[in-house]
Amino acid sequence: MPISPDQAQEIADARSQQNTTMRATVPGMEAHLYTAHEVLDHGFIRVIDYMGDDSAICQAARVSYGKGTKSVQNDEGLIRYLMRHWHSTPFEMCEIKLHVKLPVFVARQWIRHRTANVNEYSARYSILDREFYIPAPEHINAQSVVNNQGRGKILEGEEAARVLEILKADSTRAYDNYEAMISDDGQDGLARELARMNLPANIYTQWYWKVDLHNLFHFLRLRADSHAQYEIRVYADAICKVVADWVPAAYSAFEDYRLGGAQLSGKAVDCVRRMLKGEEVTQETSGMSKGEWREFQGVLKA
Repeated sequence: MPISPDQAQEIADARSQQNTTMRATVPGMEAHLYTAHEVLDHGFIRVIDYMGDDSAICQAARVSYGKGTKSVQNDEGLIRYLMRHWHSTPFEMCEIKLHVKLPVFVARQWIRHRTANVNEYSARYSILDREFYIPAPEHINAQSVVNNQGRGKILEGEEAARVLEILKADSTRAYDNYEAMISDDGQDGLARELARMNLPANIYTQWYWKVDLHNLFHFLRLRADSHAQYEIRVYADAICKVVADWVPAAYSAFEDYRLGGAQLSGKAVDCVRRMLKGEEVTQETSGMSKGEWREFQGVLKA
């Protein structure tokens, strides 16, 4: 269960408060505020605060006092132009603050995006909950034979059952020992900052993550990609749905030019031109490595 009854009540209380403001607000984001969107077995994302909207991006690009005489179509065209030509600064005028609950191993991937402000739940001061990410059977995969950091075919039958049993047993045993070490019942108890070292990487942590829209788009471009690890991709997918309600014009441009687009090298562009002229191009005549050629073929056949 991602949130407890007490947390659900806290969210309901926060959503019941109404504040008057002169700053720009977005109905779609107001609907998301504080609501926990469930991810994986115990995780969630929820919007705590946001700043700016599509018009803020255009205002920054034009450095104007307001909307002026520009129409919605003008704004959408400007945003698409900015996205198409990699003009990133106007997108930095929008920010979002998220509360995220996620497994530690996902957090270690996530934190590599060093362009955000992060404050994580401290296991030095507090006791972590007995909550672990245990993959669903359809997400238990063998090692990929073509990608050293990817997954291959799904494990089935006794092998899948054995892996799941190991994950559950090791998680339970590690947390039992964690509780035993920090207990002060008849003993002094080990310091929490030391006891936490024995916990597995699939235990859940939480943090507040604040980022501007430009750097959020960079995060989503990598983590919402079909090649990203499933466990972080589902968080990115959940955030994509929120961003689409926040800045619909900017997200549409991002979806078109980044998520749905492809970046080609100079050699790849040359190959496309040769193919359009009717020339048969192979990996050997392309000037590309086998890996580059395989990726290029993937773009053409997508």
